[in-house]
Amino acid sequence: MIDKTVGVGDDLPQIEAAFLGTPLAGLPLGHGPSGTILVADVDPDRLHEVWRAAEALVPVIGRRPVMVTDDFDDALTIRSEPEQGPSESELRAFVDVAASSDPWLTYRHYSEDQQVDEDEIEFYARGTTGVDLTALMPDVALPTSLPVLERALYDRLLADADLHAQVLGNVRLVTQTEYWYTPDSVLLMLLPTSDVRGSAYWVDFYGALTEEDRQRLAEVLAQWRHRWDARLVASWDTMLQFQVGRRPTPGDEAWAAAGQLKALAPDLELSQWEVAVALPAGDAWFIHNRP
Repeated sequence: MIDKTVGVGDDLPQIEAAFLGTPLAGLPLGHGPSGTILVADVDPDRLHEVWRAAEALVPVIGRRPVMVTDDFDDALTIRSEPEQGPSESELRAFVDVAASSDPWLTYRHYSEDQQVDEDEIEFYARGTTGVDLTALMPDVALPTSLPVLERALYDRLLADADLHAQVLGNVRLVTQTEYWYTPDSVLLMLLPTSDVRGSAYWVDFYGALTEEDRQRLAEVLAQWRHRWDARLVASWDTMLQFQVGRRPTPGDEAWAAAGQLKALAPDLELSQWEVAVALPAGDAWFIHNRP
């Protein structure tokens, strides 16, 4: 039996027809790398609107959308002929390995093993917000690990409504689309699969450079979709941006989600307790992992 290749075929007329009456209508489209379809000339100021329109069409066209940019990759251009992607069996094997992986054994923030001494506590209790929370920490036994210190700080912050409101006012933006990076040139990439795990096969992200890492990322995408209805909107080389349908509640949920965000995004310049404060107040997640 001959194994079929994913994404090879001329379904452009079907996609153009599906675009009618949406913000995607009239945009130039053609074949992209590895069985994908590229839609060009997306207005950067409307990228979220365009992505939502494409996401709503997944049941119709069978392709999951992700925003990409050619700002960093000149080879990301529309092709006149389709390019071969993985075979169905190759993609199925990729998904099976991803589903059996535990990504959080690999994705760990470097600060998890860090110890905090008494002379460092003020630094960590201010975070990036500048709100002084050292008064919440007089009885914490030091030295201690940074995760233990931050969890104690977060729990006590939740019990102080005034301080919590001050911190939230300074970190709320990081879970709103206004915080997102917007490149100069935006394209919509339609992946030749509707499967959430399978979509990671095509995601170009610095935090997942090898196939094994992309499989771990695939499981993250699946877990976040199941738990938080988190949908990948954009992949900009060192950054990922998600739309989130179910916000974590303050406490254990927000703390666990914040830890996973920090693990995947070591260059997100917020403490875990700050991320945990921000997550219940917004619907946009930002991942940053750079060299």
